[in-house]
Amino acid sequence: MRELEFGWFLPTNGDTLDYAEPQQIPQSIEHFDKVMTAAEAAGFSYMLVPVSSFCWEAWISSAIMVSRSKSITMLVAARPGYINPVMMARMIATFDQLSGGRIAINLIAGQNETETIAEGIPYGKEERYDLMEEQVRLMKAAWTTDGPVHFSGKFQSLSGAKFEPKPRQKPYPKFYLGGGSRQAWEISAAHSDVHLFWGDTTDRISENMSAIRSIAAEHGRQDEIGFGMRLQILCRETEEEAWDVARKLVADVTAEQERVIKTEYARSEANQRVQQLARDYGDLIAPNLWTGLTKARPGAGIVIVGNPEQCAETIQRYIDIGCHSFCLSGYLHHEEAERFGKWVRPLLEKQNPGRIAPLEPASCPSEGHPGRP
Repeated sequence: MRELEFGWFLPTNGDTLDYAEPQQIPQSIEHFDKVMTAAEAAGFSYMLVPVSSFCWEAWISSAIMVSRSKSITMLVAARPGYINPVMMARMIATFDQLSGGRIAINLIAGQNETETIAEGIPYGKEERYDLMEEQVRLMKAAWTTDGPVHFSGKFQSLSGAKFEPKPRQKPYPKFYLGGGSRQAWEISAAHSDVHLFWGDTTDRISENMSAIRSIAAEHGRQDEIGFGMRLQILCRETEEEAWDVARKLVADVTAEQERVIKTEYARSEANQRVQQLARDYGDLIAPNLWTGLTKARPGAGIVIVGNPEQCAETIQRYIDIGCHSFCLSGYLHHEEAERFGKWVRPLLEKQNPGRIAPLEPASCPSEGHPGRP
């Protein structure tokens, strides 16, 4: 069985306990430091750095924060069409060398058509996936070819390009991809180390894993691709307290905010699926698995809500069907990371002996309730 890994989220779009005011805590190096420190102390192995018009730029943020951290890998969200793939290959390899091998790549085609058009990307969703796949092939060729690189594709052609440095990680850094469309699955099956699903029923996730693994078999990769979940988590000492915080997150969300989520992200099949879950199941798609945040947040809006035992049990259900990677986030991000490290991770260690490296004693969060004196 694969070792279990846990990732956290750098809130480069700000932090909040109330989505009616999504930047209660604005972006700052001071807040990023708090989140990074808490995540490393809690034993998270990677940090997802998002990309959208609401976020600070992902590559610069990642480069700054990896230099201010001790051990965590930066999972940088990369969209096709924004950076020349020759330059991106050099950026990633340079980052990999200078950070001591602490970079991974989150491939994302872009959920919001309005945003991509506004930012001058001339490709529709299907073309963006085609471009993404070609760019990944080009970068892999750049990193693994001795001597000049020749490449001919639909979007990019190279003739004798030279690439230095080569990545520190061999043969290259890990790729993560999340997406609900068949096209996303095809790319993930061919190239990803981890396919990240958004919250869904375990039956549906099991079916999707089988489908992607079958596609991967066509590339001889059925044993290479791994699976994980991109989820929010909201853990408190009692279930009642957790639900109180959850409801306050969306209590004052406006009708306009809900409209934007439903319309501007409508072409994303993964977004369509989380909206469908909210319609079909109401507030809960499974015990302690809440859909309420989907009306305020695009993307990974399914939330684990409960006390430590309930949160661990919910994650365990995904582990039991074969997921090994969990990319989590919560509110406020530095405080929720501490709660996970103190309350939830130890329970998962006991339930999965040998699959999670225990925290070093010096790294454990201090006693007492996280965020309180």
